[in-house]
Amino acid sequence: MSTETHRQEAWLPREELESVRGRVPMLYVVAVPVRVDQSGEITTVGLLLRATDTGRMERELVGGRVQYHERIRDALVRHLEKDLGPMALPQVPPSPQPFTVAEFFPTPGVTPFHDPRQHAVAMVYVVPVGGDCAPQQDALDLSWLTPSEASEPGLLADMGGGHGVLLRQALSHLGHPV
Repeated sequence: MSTETHRQEAWLPREELESVRGRVPMLYVVAVPVRVDQSGEITTVGLLLRATDTGRMERELVGGRVQYHERIRDALVRHLEKDLGPMALPQVPPSPQPFTVAEFFPTPGVTPFHDPRQHAVAMVYVVPVGGDCAPQQDALDLSWLTPSEASEPGLLADMGGGHGVLLRQALSHLGHPV
């Protein structure tokens, strides 16, 4: 007896996805892209600029769903390359370990993390990138900020869905005062 482990379609059709989102938490990865100097110190943090469905401009981190039968590492690389470009050269270790796990709820206020579409669980990673990066897909801009600039309260507060909380946690995890 064989067990089929490969599936042709990676995403559910829109109607099925909406139905599943209403019943099952979805698995996501979120990456905080960073540039490091030769001693391994974080020099800058990359933040995307996107327009929300309401037309508001927000900074956010790289992230997205993990596909069926996709390794976490592969999902991280895929989303980093999708948002930062194919020449981003993310340095994801063979067995990445998240620095935190965030639980997003469709109901605001349950946690600091909110996604009106679904209940989602995101594993969050700090990922050094070594190549040329440029905003891709629906990202309008990519800004590289020093840890001090990235920890400005106004910037963190303007990041939607709890991404500012994740950025603050990442900076703290990396030893930067926030």
